Amino acid sequence: MTAELPPQIQNQIAQLQQLQQQIQAIAMQKSQIEAMQKESKMALEELEKLADDAVVYRTVGELVIKTEKGESIVKLKDREETLSLRLQSIARQEERLTTRFKQLQEQIQQAMGPRVQ
Repeated sequence: MTAELPPQIQNQIAQLQQLQQQIQAIAMQKSQIEAMQKESKMALEELEKLADDAVVYRTVGELVIKTEKGESIVKLKDREETLSLRLQSIARQEERLTTRFKQLQEQIQQAMGPRVQ
């Protein structure tokens, strides 16, 4: 069937498939970041329940180091803010890709419309 389609439409269909793959990849990234953000929020909530003089450990790479509660709270809040900014960026990127996908889909449907009827 693709042999019957003009090269321009074949190219648009290939672009559409690429966009679909990019949207799926973005959705996976978004899901991972949301999970990381949720984990950070839960850790922050638990950390804030602790007494100010509680012994706190956090991971740094492959190490676990002793730290102060306040320092850990600051680091978790920074991480949460960074993840939130990444989510906003990914949401904008997802929106642009989805808009482009819909436009390309409409172009293909219009180009193929007279052929189908």
